[in-house]
Amino acid sequence: MSPSYTLTITFAIALLAGIALKFWLASRQIHYVASHRDVVPPAFAAQVSLAAHQKAASYTIAKTRFGMITLAWESALLLAWTLLGGLDILNQELASIAGKGMTQQLMLLAAFVAIGGVLSLPFTLYETFVLEERFGFNKMTIRLWVIDLVKSTLIGAVIGLPIAALILWLMGSAGELWWLWAWCVWMAFNLLLLVVYPMFIAPVFNKFKPLDDEALKARVTELMRRCGFAAKGLFVMDGSKRSAHANAYFTGFGSSKRVVFYDTLLAKLSPGEVDAVLAHELGHFKHKHIIKRIASLFAMSLVGFALLGWLSANAWFYTGLGVRPNLDGPNNALALLLFLLAVPVFTVFIGPVFAQFSRKHEFEADAYAVQQTSGNDLSTALLKLYEDNASTLTPDPVFVKFYYSHPPASERLARMAGAA
Repeated sequence: MSPSYTLTITFAIALLAGIALKFWLASRQIHYVASHRDVVPPAFAAQVSLAAHQKAASYTIAKTRFGMITLAWESALLLAWTLLGGLDILNQELASIAGKGMTQQLMLLAAFVAIGGVLSLPFTLYETFVLEERFGFNKMTIRLWVIDLVKSTLIGAVIGLPIAALILWLMGSAGELWWLWAWCVWMAFNLLLLVVYPMFIAPVFNKFKPLDDEALKARVTELMRRCGFAAKGLFVMDGSKRSAHANAYFTGFGSSKRVVFYDTLLAKLSPGEVDAVLAHELGHFKHKHIIKRIASLFAMSLVGFALLGWLSANAWFYTGLGVRPNLDGPNNALALLLFLLAVPVFTVFIGPVFAQFSRKHEFEADAYAVQQTSGNDLSTALLKLYEDNASTLTPDPVFVKFYYSHPPASERLARMAGAA
């Protein structure tokens, strides 16, 4: 059996197995949430109303069903791009127009992204203006949605095309170890983005104003001082113009770190609860979760670039995924796209490992918050956020193990009670 045929069969089997697994998990989630829809778990009966519990169940079921439809479409699209020859047709057409050089390669990347974006538009629109609207979360207008789309497209082109051109140039000019140089460029870009994003990109989409509640500002500043954390500023973001969901986060890197509160969060939580949520985020920094995640990204991307360096030099990599490599021109853009399309098919089965590490980090951050603030405030804040975001209190345990980056409310509150 040729390497090309082996790759084709392996890819098809992995894709079908991944689809079957995801549909099975989604079906479990829907059945489990529906079967617990009519009774609030005893641990939450005093704080969560039956109506809120049922809304969360309906929202979770609706999103999961929509996810199944999206999965079916994305899987069909993946097959169309690869084994059914879509990417090959696009590459050959662009080569006939622009030749087989850097211009054609950049055109291929841009066309692939543009076509994918257009094909995903119906799903994006439905999710925002039907699904989120039905449950009272969407605050966007069509005009704002279009403006966001134009802005994100322009920013993506201005930032993405030069980086893509540099990596493609390295692939063709830096010898057998091009992948190592490309990895260095990619990591430098990601680190730079951590600094640039909060100061220049995020303000393009949202307004950030300094926190002007002096009492809350004093509380937050004292909490950060006590935790040994310094930030460049405390900001409130106008998240309410797009969604009713509430959140708070740290952004930036080094001296550019910022604390950002959604205006929806400040409207729903008491000062003590805001302290507790912030302390949870500080816990991630205290336990060096951010550094660990960046280090993991560095390591995984290094392996990925090395693997791409090997695969891109083998003709069977292209033919096994439905593409005829150029015999008289570069195949670097093809290799990038095929790699990005194929890797998720094979890595889906290790998703639970990363989800487990993420849940572990959340438990550690909760424990730190309980040490620094009131455990009761953190518990009530989490319940408010779960209710506000219509997060189900009764997810399927197997679904949780596979997908959830945050532990379910029942597990988090039980751990907090033990740590208090």
